[in-house]
Amino acid sequence: MAWFPAYSVFMKLSRLISGLVLVVSMAGITVAKEAAPSPSILPKQFGGWQISGSARTSDDPAIADPVNAAVLKEYGFTGFESATYIRDDGRKLTLKAATFGDASGAYGSYTYYKTPAMLIEKIGDGAASMNERVLFYRGNILVDAVFQKLSAMSAAELREMAESLPLPSGNTRNLPGLPAYLPAQSYVKNTAKYVVGSAALRNLDAPIPAELVDFNAGAEVVVGNYNSSGGEATLMLISYPTPQIAADHLRRIEAARQPSSQPGNSAPATDANPILQAPIFDKRTGPIVVVAAGPLSQAEAKSLLASVNYDANVTWNENTYFTKRDNLANLLVNVIILCFIIIGFALVAGVAFGGIRLLAKRLFPDRVFDQAQNREFISLHLSERPPKP
Repeated sequence: MAWFPAYSVFMKLSRLISGLVLVVSMAGITVAKEAAPSPSILPKQFGGWQISGSARTSDDPAIADPVNAAVLKEYGFTGFESATYIRDDGRKLTLKAATFGDASGAYGSYTYYKTPAMLIEKIGDGAASMNERVLFYRGNILVDAVFQKLSAMSAAELREMAESLPLPSGNTRNLPGLPAYLPAQSYVKNTAKYVVGSAALRNLDAPIPAELVDFNAGAEVVVGNYNSSGGEATLMLISYPTPQIAADHLRRIEAARQPSSQPGNSAPATDANPILQAPIFDKRTGPIVVVAAGPLSQAEAKSLLASVNYDANVTWNENTYFTKRDNLANLLVNVIILCFIIIGFALVAGVAFGGIRLLAKRLFPDRVFDQAQNREFISLHLSERPPKP
């Protein structure tokens, strides 16, 4: 067959051209993705403020905070945007917005940057201020606002700006439930820190090191300060996925306590085998390990630990609310309505049938219904006497 070599060459050229078209198409899609600008989260104007120039964007946490870049990465940092705003009177405002993968990341970074000296404000989902600086978060966005000069309307202007921020969808909008277990009594305001990584925990004065917490096991941590008779104490809550994992890590923490026997018997502390120098008090409640440390008496420590109790919540996946289909009263009403509809149909059918007969008798007398042969019927005449023979 002479045409076979030509056909083979043609097929090879077709495959080569198809491959080149595919490569060019993929390259075009990649370039289009890189060229497409990410949507801006900061508004162009709000509350009388106008943006000056263009906003600066980046997905590098080192641009947002060179010192705490690793901490931002632990909280799920996804992007950064900053812009300068001006008013007609010449005042300036600098906004820095960091986005995270979910609302827990924004909340955690908010607690990390918040200081005890700040005042609580009602902006977004949570806010704190100090002098000309206002720190707040809404959804999965953390905003740091620095005013050149504050006014009586500065908080209201930021509230308007917070309402314009986009919100995450689905479960990414849910906040962590662990901070709710911190007791309110004797709590030192603005000291609660929500931590999900070792970098953030190392920057805090936590009684348990990151090696013992073991964030690789899915741990979450909340640290807060409490007033006691001897000064400020620290309460640390460590949440694990299951109670079994929590019990195992509690045994590790108790094994890492500084031996109270002869000092020469204690092994040197290492990263793999840390030793806790300060006295601590601990317990486990469900999947939460509770640790108290600081100038606490035995009674104060027991009282502080006893105020933390895990409450298991059962989630029912099926709908439990009433709908038109699930409501029994609505079913009974529909049955009654159906009965009235059937009765109405019966009445209409009866009237129609009788009307048709009357109309037929008027239009066609003795032809349809009242014919003589139809009126006759067989009679046996049983009451009559038989004839005499």
